This record gives sequence, C-alpha cells and structure tokens, in this order.
Amino acid sequence: MLQKATKSQSKDHNKGLVLRTIYQAGSISRADVARATTLTRPTVSTAVSELIQEGLVAETGIGQSLGGRPPILLRVEDNSRYIVGVDLAESEFRGALVDLRGQIRHRVGLAIDEQDGEAALGVVHRLIDELRAAADRPILGIGIGTPGLMDARRGVVRHAVNLNWRDLPLGDLLEARHGLPAYIANDSQVAALAEIAFGRGKDLNNLIVVKVGRGIGAGIVIDRRPFYGDDSGAGEIGHVVAQPGGLPCRCGNRGCLETIASTRALVQRAQALWTEGGVSGLRHLASSPEEINTQRLVQALQAGDPIVAAMVAEAGRALGRAVGHLVGGLNFRHVVIAGSMSRFGEAFLQPIQEQVSSGVFPTLAKDIRVEASQLGQDIVILGAAALLLSQELMLA
Repeated sequence: MLQKATKSQSKDHNKGLVLRTIYQAGSISRADVARATTLTRPTVSTAVSELIQEGLVAETGIGQSLGGRPPILLRVEDNSRYIVGVDLAESEFRGALVDLRGQIRHRVGLAIDEQDGEAALGVVHRLIDELRAAADRPILGIGIGTPGLMDARRGVVRHAVNLNWRDLPLGDLLEARHGLPAYIANDSQVAALAEIAFGRGKDLNNLIVVKVGRGIGAGIVIDRRPFYGDDSGAGEIGHVVAQPGGLPCRCGNRGCLETIASTRALVQRAQALWTEGGVSGLRHLASSPEEINTQRLVQALQAGDPIVAAMVAEAGRALGRAVGHLVGGLNFRHVVIAGSMSRFGEAFLQPIQEQVSSGVFPTLAKDIRVEASQLGQDIVILGAAALLLSQELMLA
C-alpha cells in the first residue's frame, strides 16, 4: 500500500530537487529554480537558505534584470564537500578526495603485494584513513569500485576472485569503521556512472562502458541509472565462454573472454612467445619474459611490432563479438571502452567496432559507436564518487 510522505521527507525531497537544479544550471536565480522545479517561491527560498547555511550553495552575483529588481544568482560550492572515491580493481588500491564536480583534490595509492582476504581489507581501511587525514573540509561519504560479483543494493561483495572475498559485507564494515555513508558497486558499473556524470555520456540516457584490464566487465546505464540485473551480475561478460574448450579461467570455466582479451591474457601470451623465441620487437624492450607487461606491449605496438599488433587485434575481435551480443540485445548506440586495454588505441578499438557492426542487425549497426574513454585511470575513482553523489545528494 502506498504511504503518504511525511513532512520531513517532503522537505528533504524538495531541498534535494533545488540543489540538483542549481547544480545542473551552474548559475541560476531563485525565481528560475522555482520555475524549473514547479515548487513555490517560499519553498525554494527556505531550501536555498538551508543550503547556504550548510555551505553547499552560495550567492554568486547579480543577474540581468527583466524589469524590476535584478535577481541574485546562486551556484553550488563545488569544493564545499569531498568524497572518498576508491578503486580496488588493480594491483594497487587507489583512492582520491573528489569534489562535487568530479575534480580530484588529493590522491593516495597503496600496493597490495598479492595480499587478499583480511589483509586486503586492512589495506582498504588504511587507504581511507590516509584520505580522511588529508581532507580539510567535510567528507560526504565513501564510494568504492571493486572487482567481482557484487550485491550493490546491500553493499556485499559476493565473490571477488583476485581478493579472495566471499559474501563480504564491505559497505557495513566501512560504515562501522569510518562512520561515513558507504556505497559499493562493481568497478565496471561505477565506470559507467563516471562516463554519465563526467565523461562522454553527459548528454546520453543509455550507455554501455566496457572496462578491460586484468578482468573484463560491462557497466550498463539505462535512463541514466545503473542497471544491476536480478542478482547484481549484469555486465559480467568477462566470464562468458568465448572459446569452448579454451584456456582455463580463474572462475573454473575454460575459454572465458578474460582468457583471450584481458591484459593478463595478452601478457601471458607474449611471455609464452618470448620463451619460444618469438616476439622479436619486445626483446629490445624487455630483457626477460618476466619484464613483459602492458606498458611494454603498448611500446612494442607503437614501434610497429606485427606480432603484438596481431595479438591486440585478436583480443579486439573477441571482445567485439561479446559486445555485439550485448548491444544487439539492448539496442544501445553508444559503447565506451575503458581500462588499461584502451591504451592500445585504434589497434584495439577498430576490430571491436568491426565485430559489433557486423554482428548486429544491419539497420541498427550503422548508428553504433565504439569509442575510448577520456577519463583515463581515474574512471573507477570518479565513478565511485558519482555513485555517492547520486545516493546522498541526487546530483549525479
């Protein structure tokens, strides 16, 4: 049965609506806020007064008069609050203090040195402690992007293979330890939020962001809201079997997409070829197979190494087939590729685009665009901040 909102709930809703309207406008008068929201002018004035008192909004100048007294303009104080955004998806846990516009104000990175389980959780706590100690203004809360299968609604990591976490109530643990609101989602899902809030998706309603690094996952945004699926596993394409009977995967299956198109797969393939006497271009960049990493492969590709180029193209084709199924089923026009594999540029993007275009209904294929993210290695941190902003202030 529907229940009537309490007076307090209505007031909070109105204040959030006013704040979001000012945030989106950049600079706006009280009268224009009232017109945009259909709230009464007294309701807007009360909400604005509270927001100014809280330091979230400031009067920024005088607007143009349309007859009568010129209006006072309002803007959001972007630097009035910080968000702790954290990326747990790579070999180094990275975090930052992020302002309300997605500007990074302070960074911290901590190596995990193959630690997992409780030890990895301890590194997360230390990372957040260091960021909180560096903050010189109030912290709104904590946003986390983590690898693995998540229950984003409850903040529970159901299974993160790399970190050896199973059914870890990370959200509750962080809130109890740090006394701040905490929101957790899969790293690919928050990467999609970053693109919607701060990147290529600012003007889009629907978007797929495929994050390709050591692992592979897709973040899906529908009507500017993250789509998690029935079990919060939407977008887990990295463990879809792409090559039946192929190489064993960490998840227990064989031939998963991650065994073909991830940076881990590329590095392992290059190391094996090195041992067999191949990959001649890499021998000028690394003195042993152990020195081969993603950066070395990027350098070899840029130097024109045909074997590395062929491996990158093969990875792109495999990913493109998987993305094609995803795009075809959802009828999305826009796909953004993020993560460390995007550093291979057009050599990786072009085969993805070709496979997507050739694997989708031709009438729809002509409108599909595959592009690289412009947010770089900060995409998960920014997405974690956007997750917090959307939940606490309804801004992202």
